[in-house]
Amino acid sequence: MQILKIIGIGIIILIVVLLILAIFIPKEFTISVSETINKPQQEVFDYIRILKNQEKYSVWIMEDPNLVPEIIGTDGTVGAIQKWNSDMDGVGEGEQEITAMSIDRIDLDLRFKRPMKGESKAANILSKVSENQTILTSEFYSKSIYPMNLMSYFMGGYIIKKAQTQSLKNIKNILESK
Repeated sequence: MQILKIIGIGIIILIVVLLILAIFIPKEFTISVSETINKPQQEVFDYIRILKNQEKYSVWIMEDPNLVPEIIGTDGTVGAIQKWNSDMDGVGEGEQEITAMSIDRIDLDLRFKRPMKGESKAANILSKVSENQTILTSEFYSKSIYPMNLMSYFMGGYIIKKAQTQSLKNIKNILESK
């Protein structure tokens, strides 16, 4: 019985420490990854602005081979929305909308319905290095309430960064093989 009491106290102390730690963890965070693509900025922009193309490079969409995202509006323009609904919890249900666009940047609003409701923002930033080289930066902006900010900051950040990195590598491979 004494051992159960010690384990119980240990669990309570761990929970208290994590809750205290969450106070000091930011409630807003940005994840940013970049990839240099050996193609002109215009060519990279023309490819990534088309939401339909994400079916070829986005690890989130490619996770569910049966997923067929729906495009509402004119794809590749401000106001275009891509909706998805997957039976797989890793993909879930939600939508993204192009909210602003220029040759240097594409901004997106993300609205998640399942497995967890939430809203975030994302951006693809294009920087011309030379006539035939572009740095593509993928950024994800999120907010979490206390104490979920602890889990979002560490676990969510890792998962998103890994997915963004692979998606950018996929874009690079697709464009540079053309």
